Amino acid sequence: MDPDRARHLLTDELSALEDRLRAAEENRAEASADTLGQEGALGQHPGDYGSEVNTTMEAKMSVDTLVEQRRRVLDAMERLDGGEYGRCAVCDREIDDERLEARPEARTCREHADTPVVT
Repeated sequence: MDPDRARHLLTDELSALEDRLRAAEENRAEASADTLGQEGALGQHPGDYGSEVNTTMEAKMSVDTLVEQRRRVLDAMERLDGGEYGRCAVCDREIDDERLEARPEARTCREHADTPVVT
């Protein structure tokens, strides 16, 4: 893949992730504020409290997932700057452009997509 195209894809992906991360962090803060001090509150139904806890946990997982995705994109940008972008971390073969278009942060070729990569 052309390095300029790769940088464009990664920059766009990073921008979208940062927007989603801001929204997810706001959602997490709101969910946390809703459950703060609610445990054992007089008159609160246990199911309501359970729903609030679940919402808070889902919001945290969403933020954690987005942070991990952002880290992967930043890692891909570092590989691009270092001349290592677009090569499989397992077999060192070139990753096809179609895969990189779909997942510009990909570290592996299709054959090794499910292979864990130790960094």
